[in-house]
Amino acid sequence: MTETGRGAAAPATTPRQSRTMTRNVLFIMCDQLRWDYLSCTGHPHLHTPNIDRLAQRGVLFDRAYVQSPICGPSRMSFYTGRYVSSHGSTWNGIPLKVGEMTLGDHLRPLGVRAALCGKTHMTADVEGMRRLGLAPDSEIGALVSECGFEPYEREDGLHPDGPRYPRNDAYDAYMKRRGWPDENPWQSVANSAEEEDGTILSGWFMDNADKPARAADEESETPYITGRAMDFIREAGDAPWCLHLSYIKPHWPYIVPAPYHDMYGPETHLPPVRSEAERADPHPVYGAFMEERVSRAFCDDGTRTRVLTAYMGLIKQIDDQMGRLMAFLDERGLTDETMIVFTSDHGDYLGDHWMGEKELFHDASARIPLIVVDPRPEADAMRGLKSDALVEAIDVVPTILDFFGGEAVPHIVEGRSLLPILHKRADSVRDIAVSEYDYSMRDVRRRLGVAVKDARLTMLFDGRWKYIFAEGFRPMLFDLETDPDELTDLGADPACADRIARFERRFFDWTRRISQRTTRSDAWIAARDTVLGEAKAGILIGYRNEDELRDALSGTEHRGKKTGKVR
Repeated sequence: MTETGRGAAAPATTPRQSRTMTRNVLFIMCDQLRWDYLSCTGHPHLHTPNIDRLAQRGVLFDRAYVQSPICGPSRMSFYTGRYVSSHGSTWNGIPLKVGEMTLGDHLRPLGVRAALCGKTHMTADVEGMRRLGLAPDSEIGALVSECGFEPYEREDGLHPDGPRYPRNDAYDAYMKRRGWPDENPWQSVANSAEEEDGTILSGWFMDNADKPARAADEESETPYITGRAMDFIREAGDAPWCLHLSYIKPHWPYIVPAPYHDMYGPETHLPPVRSEAERADPHPVYGAFMEERVSRAFCDDGTRTRVLTAYMGLIKQIDDQMGRLMAFLDERGLTDETMIVFTSDHGDYLGDHWMGEKELFHDASARIPLIVVDPRPEADAMRGLKSDALVEAIDVVPTILDFFGGEAVPHIVEGRSLLPILHKRADSVRDIAVSEYDYSMRDVRRRLGVAVKDARLTMLFDGRWKYIFAEGFRPMLFDLETDPDELTDLGADPACADRIARFERRFFDWTRRISQRTTRSDAWIAARDTVLGEAKAGILIGYRNEDELRDALSGTEHRGKKTGKVR
């Protein structure tokens, strides 16, 4: 453990010891926020004092990994506490099937209101709901359609003109009340710039990333959704709640309002982490991703510079909104009774490893920031510390459930509560982190000639070695102790054959887990005497006569065996 809080952060604060009742959770998620683009995680130029203060009030988990390095599957794992191959939503737009229990389903029986303000990237299982007669506009239908959250306000962003994404009517109406008559102000105002002659410059084009968005700061997406979260908290009353506040930035389109658009010039940008050797003879899947249009765009220094200017500005805007939100909790007297979880659904390559976007397993993509603030006195000994424990995104659900006093349900939730670490009862809860990626929906699969069923990657990371299984290809392997930048793939090195074999066995062990028997726990099965129960119900299998049955029901048969008597 090490202390956190570099940069402009204030000294750590300790919650009042007189308040022992805790009742709320604020589960904050950014979209596409890299783990290392905060001052508390080491960025030398991007100062995030408000997020740093959260780290000083809680624990910064420095080695947290997503279950999939892309929005939809990652979020479904965050919300279910289950691996991607367990819940089945393997890529964006593939529905989370009806019947998968989510955080809200676990919390409602405890009397906790679970609500959403922002993005989920959820695609409802419309066919499954229709089969079961669940109307989408019914109370239960709405919950099933929104990852188990009450949709106080869903704002996924990404509603350009076209049929793919639904328009967010609430935000559009808000912008029109602000005086914007545009048909789609999300696209033409919040995510576009404007030339002096009135020409609209779309934020979808990276050449426009360093220009100020047409929207004012206070009416752009991040402050808007912060305000809506505050509205929910005002209206929530005294009942316990878990609010999922989910920002849609710093995800593309990379564009941000003034004054954030020019706060971070090229002198603040870190050089890309990449080497020519990576392109010399890459793993076939990695090589195919390097050829994607977005990867080629980020190899252009001018494009990368413009994007980084906006990306860092978007993060600074989020940090300022964290300050606004924390001050609001203070004013309402909620700080000392609210657990705060701050994280991201995945990272962003930003030109590292000759890549754009996310999707593979380098730390730039699969590693995320994770800060957990437990306001109770039991967590005081760990405040302001950085934990190097391996953590997975699925650990958030059991941590929140544990915080509210819910029982562990390991036959459903595959993650592990982090409270033992937060309360200094343990240094870690796992010895390996697993992440999965289904690239069957990408053009990469077609160019490689891979069948849909085989377009799968799985990462296992033990804290030093990162092993990546690639169906139909050799594995990838990185030694982060000697190669922390992950520039040298050892997957084809004969000297690493034994290590790869050990990882293959570990991968095989992991795939053999039972993850679909969610209706009965191991404890329930272990406590049940199936044979005796059947006998009492009149199901008589294997009994030769009534004497044997009578002995079995009375227990004398077992006692006879224990004493060595022969009947």
